[in-house]
Amino acid sequence: MTSPILECIPNFSEGRNSEVIRHIAYSIRSVRGVKLLEVDSSHDANRTVMTFVGAPEAVCEAAFRAIATAGQLIDMRRHQGAHPRIGATDVCPLVPLHHLSMEEAVVLARQLARRVGSELQIPVYCYEYAAFSEERRSLPFLRKGEYEGLARRMLEVKPDFGPKTFQPKCGATVIGARKILVAWNYNLATRDLAIAKAIAAAIRASGRKLKGNSYAEKQFIPGKLPAVRAIGWLMPEYNCAQVSTNLIDLDVTPVHVAYEEVCKTALEYGTRVTGSELVGLIPLKAMLQAGRYFFAKAQQPIPNEESQLVAKAIQALQLNAQHPFDPRKKIIEYAMQQ
Repeated sequence: MTSPILECIPNFSEGRNSEVIRHIAYSIRSVRGVKLLEVDSSHDANRTVMTFVGAPEAVCEAAFRAIATAGQLIDMRRHQGAHPRIGATDVCPLVPLHHLSMEEAVVLARQLARRVGSELQIPVYCYEYAAFSEERRSLPFLRKGEYEGLARRMLEVKPDFGPKTFQPKCGATVIGARKILVAWNYNLATRDLAIAKAIAAAIRASGRKLKGNSYAEKQFIPGKLPAVRAIGWLMPEYNCAQVSTNLIDLDVTPVHVAYEEVCKTALEYGTRVTGSELVGLIPLKAMLQAGRYFFAKAQQPIPNEESQLVAKAIQALQLNAQHPFDPRKKIIEYAMQQ
């Protein structure tokens, strides 16, 4: 594979209206040279994650059309859901996959952000590697206060492109360039939201707040897992509480390390992990690494066959607990071959 390949994973604030989701997906498929790999919707989060790949220019055009369609069809004034969000297209990351540097992805992300702001009149913030300041690299920083607090937030934190005033219908969009991120959710054997939130605070890199301490440098107890973000929420459709994580650097915290720590921490809080789910897609390398780890943990010979390593990872990570896990659709390299 010698041609540059760019991945885009926009998150839309709609997970319930199938017609709206279908129209957004169609806008992506309408661009020649782009392959839509997955559409992953959640009713309770009221959010849809779409993953597509292709030539950089084509991917950026598809992203623009999808953001335009979402802005037309989603009204944030009526949106409610468990997942943090600030706009109809909440976040739109570009990820360089093959023969494309992060610097080139940054240029593409900022060009897309400028076009969305000027042509669609949607306020846009740039994040991660495309951010114009260090604090704006953080998605949680840009989402602070969510949509409900966006009008006030925009008075202090002006968008990088587009209108500088609050747009009630579409909200704002965050566009950036980043490394591969894995979104992984853990089902708990409890419906207690407080437990899910406590586990999330214990494992995420940012940790948890210290009560009654006025010194800024001492306000947080760091969590157990570097390069991991986490929140706890209730998922009525699964009849359980869930710890939702983003693994933002797999070289720092691989999926099997995160899984083991969440399981261990859940036991400390009197519950257990009953299953896990991948939101979006995952690199093959991460699954092979997990497979080798779990074979070694079980003191079994580690096979060379890819399929056996992937199967072991799926089984050990409980990825079939909620829905059937199809590696042909959920592993990036396999999905691109379909």
